[in-house]
Amino acid sequence: MNGPAAATLTYVYAVTPPTPALDDVLPTLTGVAGSRVTLLAPVPDDTGPVAFAISDVPRADFEEAVLPARFEDLRWLEETARAHHRVIETLAARTTVLPLRMATLYEDHTRAMRALQSQSQEFATQLARLAAHTEYGVKIYVRPAAAPDTRAAAPSAGPGKAYLQARRAQRDAHEDHYQQARTAADRIAEIARGYAAEHVAHPPQSGPLTAASVGENVVNAAFLVPDAEADAFRRAIQAAAEDLPGILLEMTGPWAPYSFTALPPPPEALTPEALAPEPPPSGPGHERR
Repeated sequence: MNGPAAATLTYVYAVTPPTPALDDVLPTLTGVAGSRVTLLAPVPDDTGPVAFAISDVPRADFEEAVLPARFEDLRWLEETARAHHRVIETLAARTTVLPLRMATLYEDHTRAMRALQSQSQEFATQLARLAAHTEYGVKIYVRPAAAPDTRAAAPSAGPGKAYLQARRAQRDAHEDHYQQARTAADRIAEIARGYAAEHVAHPPQSGPLTAASVGENVVNAAFLVPDAEADAFRRAIQAAAEDLPGILLEMTGPWAPYSFTALPPPPEALTPEALAPEPPPSGPGHERR
């Protein structure tokens, strides 16, 4: 049962089947704020084979009045995101999960159960769709062209002409790198037609999210791949850029299907959607499984 209403809120991580496959991990699994993770499921003869993975978290840290300030605290946000996604990835390693947005909260177990029951059919349909599928991320970066080299100009060229020739060579190399990125994107699209059940094109990343990367991110896609096709999909993606030195191709995963679980906010959730950002799978809140 829930603790005192004034002391805790019910934090929901994901929807999952109430399967025995989780029996070995739940007793020791901790989540946000170091809280124990449990399953909240209807009785067997009620609404069907769906459950919420939940924790009881301190109300003082998660109530609606304090969350805007919490989401501006980068240390707290990173710790919470890591814990949230660690729970989801642990569950996803054992069963199908439908990840929910970070900081999906309810007043108590009773209200969380009511939300679960009201959407049970939609949840069950989505879990069936995602069963035996895994998400992979693919990014393409355009490598910067080398700095102009005036020494490569013709011997008769003066300094000004040599500089212009070097700049033209750099511009041509830059355009060639973009053409290589288009080639890689076309190859990946063809691979996806053969192996992926669904795909999502995310906006290219910029700023701090690409600080450690080489070049400009021009493609940021996610693919939902049947587990039976995963090895072939990974090999094909890795081979797609082997002859394209002007780009960097990065593949991440396997992930829980974060990009393929668009659902309306569960009813009675306390936190407005805008206050609960969902970091992308390659962001700092994730650990690979």
